[in-house]
Amino acid sequence: MTKDECFFLGKIVGKFSFKGEVLIKLDTDVPEMYLEMESVLIEYNENLVPFFIERSSLQKSTLLRVKFEDIETEEDAEDLVGALTYLPLTMLPELEDDQFYFHEIIGFDVIDATHGNIGKITSINDSTAQALFEIQKDEKQILIPMNDEFIDKIDKENNTIYLTTPEGLVELYIG
Repeated sequence: MTKDECFFLGKIVGKFSFKGEVLIKLDTDVPEMYLEMESVLIEYNENLVPFFIERSSLQKSTLLRVKFEDIETEEDAEDLVGALTYLPLTMLPELEDDQFYFHEIIGFDVIDATHGNIGKITSINDSTAQALFEIQKDEKQILIPMNDEFIDKIDKENNTIYLTTPEGLVELYIG
């Protein structure tokens, strides 16, 4: 399985006990959803390796305390600290029609209420204070904040997202 077929679950941030338990900082708003997992994929030596879970519990809301099979000592656990964890995309819960996962909308056409088709979404930049749609229009990149007030409709069937952007925002990029 490759990273393209997976979503980022979290990062192993520390050891928990001398019995090989680790803490995974989950990248989710709903950590309870991940209490019943049988396994996770851990990025190890540039490969995704399945690790099977003996038991898990939540610690302080978004920290998942995990005991993996065959990780028996503090030294074994130390070897995993800093590793990234993933799950197959098929394990993502279904969302409502007006909701989306970032990876789902890559390649969607963007129709602005004023300017019509302003390009295709090439990626989502979520490293800023507010996530941004990165849209490619010919040779230009357009950045639009992912603001619920701007999103009119998401048409997953036709791979199109409809926006009403503030006056002047699109003009910054396309003149």
